[in-house]
Amino acid sequence: MAKVAPRPAKLAPKPARAKPAMLAGTERALQIEYAIRDVVVPAKALEAQGHTVLKLNVGDPSAAGFRPPAHMIEALHKAALDNVNGYTASEGDPLLIDAIIRREKRRNKVAYAPGDVNVTNGSGEGIQMLFGSSVNPGDEVLIPGPSYPPYDSLVKFFGGKPVHYRTIESEDWQPDVEDLRRKISKKTKAVCLINPNNPTGALYSRRVVKQFADVVGEHSKQLFMVSDEIYDQMTFDGVQVASKTVAPDVPMVTLNGFSKIYLVPGWRLGHMLWNDPTGSLEQIRLGVTKSSRVRLSVSSIAQRAGVAALDGPQDHIATTNAALKKRRDFAVKRLNEIEGISTAKPDGAFYAFPKLDCLATKGGKKAWKGDKEFVLDFLNTEKVLCVHGSGFGAQYGSGHMRVVLLPDTPILGTAFDRLERFIRARGATA
Repeated sequence: MAKVAPRPAKLAPKPARAKPAMLAGTERALQIEYAIRDVVVPAKALEAQGHTVLKLNVGDPSAAGFRPPAHMIEALHKAALDNVNGYTASEGDPLLIDAIIRREKRRNKVAYAPGDVNVTNGSGEGIQMLFGSSVNPGDEVLIPGPSYPPYDSLVKFFGGKPVHYRTIESEDWQPDVEDLRRKISKKTKAVCLINPNNPTGALYSRRVVKQFADVVGEHSKQLFMVSDEIYDQMTFDGVQVASKTVAPDVPMVTLNGFSKIYLVPGWRLGHMLWNDPTGSLEQIRLGVTKSSRVRLSVSSIAQRAGVAALDGPQDHIATTNAALKKRRDFAVKRLNEIEGISTAKPDGAFYAFPKLDCLATKGGKKAWKGDKEFVLDFLNTEKVLCVHGSGFGAQYGSGHMRVVLLPDTPILGTAFDRLERFIRARGATA
């Protein structure tokens, strides 16, 4: 009789693999908020479901069909063909630095030396390197309210405290200079001006810029001024005044770039200009220079195209502004026709910052808890993406939303028709 082979012993089940412990992220990174792109996450979820979302959240001229001048594109191409494909000096290509100096002399009648210019990967990198080199834990930075979100986020990232000074909605969002004066403290390290302003589109007169700079000048031994002029030539009913022209004696860093005026946000090309009459910014400037070395350099071919942009024909600026003014006029009229919405008239950039009067309680009932809930409900219901005003500063931005005015009027009209329908459907009108 054949022997039966013994059955193999059952293998004991493998113990469940323990879930690896989550490594802690840094608080400084996890607290970062950027409302303009944070709202894209729910929009992408809708797109994944097959919906088409009309996007009025990001200030990207290219997405709305605006194109940079042909001579810039040709210069970019030529630089690549000529093998200008290596690193440049960390501070910037000397050819571009010289072109920036010529531009400032030509437009603003102000003089800079080559050592006063740092070329950056967009103005956003300039903000990051500047605050990284100047803000110590506990320092305060005065920022307009409402304001472009990276100012808040990056001050916090480096351990500082953003303090918002008031801008006055009933006066087309002009800065409250007296509020600025009251909020300067012994901890204040820098005071920021954004002219024209993002998100409100406000444009400040020479008188207002001078009043603002004079307040900063009263405290120039302890702080400096940051003048964000990225939209300087994108104006409709006035001319932007460069801060250095009215305050040459105030320590100041001016931020500018090519993304908006030259319609190339994806090229990531910006610059910083240093005005340091007393030498008080030397350590901060050295810190920025060292930071620029760590990130090596800015795109070599984009910098050559920047030279062509500044030295070449400027015809596209008037053409672009005429198109944007038409959109601005249409948007202001149409938005103010919608019951539950009101907006000031922007004089620069390409944004409107309407007030959501429809958030007010009607008969003891509120349709939305706040502007963020309103914007997300509008997105989910009507498939139109805007940005909640509190994302530009809760104190002065709440109860509003930012609308990008780059798309042509038929597209804006569709968005505003949907907005009116949405508010009426929620019973939030009188």
